[in-house]
Amino acid sequence: MEFRPCIDIHNGSVKQIVGGSLRDRGDEAVENYVSEQDAAFYANLYRGYQIKNGHIILLNPVTSPYYEATKRQAIAALKAYPGGLQVGGGITPENAGEYLDAGASHVIVTSYVFKDGQIQYDKLNELVNKVGRQNLVLDLSAGKKEERYLIVTDRWQKYTEVELNEQTLDELASYCDEFLVHAVDVEGKADGIEEEVVKLLGGWGKIPVTYAGGVHSFEDLRLLKKLGRDRVHVTIGSALDLFGGSMKFEEVLRECGE
Repeated sequence: MEFRPCIDIHNGSVKQIVGGSLRDRGDEAVENYVSEQDAAFYANLYRGYQIKNGHIILLNPVTSPYYEATKRQAIAALKAYPGGLQVGGGITPENAGEYLDAGASHVIVTSYVFKDGQIQYDKLNELVNKVGRQNLVLDLSAGKKEERYLIVTDRWQKYTEVELNEQTLDELASYCDEFLVHAVDVEGKADGIEEEVVKLLGGWGKIPVTYAGGVHSFEDLRLLKKLGRDRVHVTIGSALDLFGGSMKFEEVLRECGE
């Protein structure tokens, strides 16, 4: 299990938010932490520890008045750590090249490849042809609805009809290098992991997968390692001391590496 760091950017600032609280209207979100440091600071920190495959997420839509400020932060972080970070948020075939040229190792995509609640394979193929499978991460973040985990898009605001299960993972694995899965119902709440999701990802295990959501203690981290069979990578946000939490960054690195 590897630790995969994160840099979430909202309204031009590095933040930790409650994922399900994000609203495009008014650019609102419930904030757990707003950093005084910029995104490049965190990129340089991760670079110093030689931690790769973390992700930068732009949490404003292109239509937001804050989007350009958020994008500038993301580009600066990518340039600070070339090849060390992935980036997602509003990625399309038209703008993916700009982020890759700025230093992103991968672009992370959900919303572009879903429409009317379904996977649009024509768009997915277009994206793969444009950026290459080796540079693409598919974000299959999911929330529970009627006893199923359904993939959500548009900054976790819209449920699709596509279930997060082994069949979906199998179908999409050939199009990308990795998956990123936020457990939306627990994201940013620091109240424990979504065990069913972790078991699913650990039992599947055919390409790299990073899990995010709910880790708030070393007990959570060890449970994730066990249920994920030591092959599900992890992101920790609000609970990390870098973002105002109690879990010490260096201790997390040691725990993940053991």
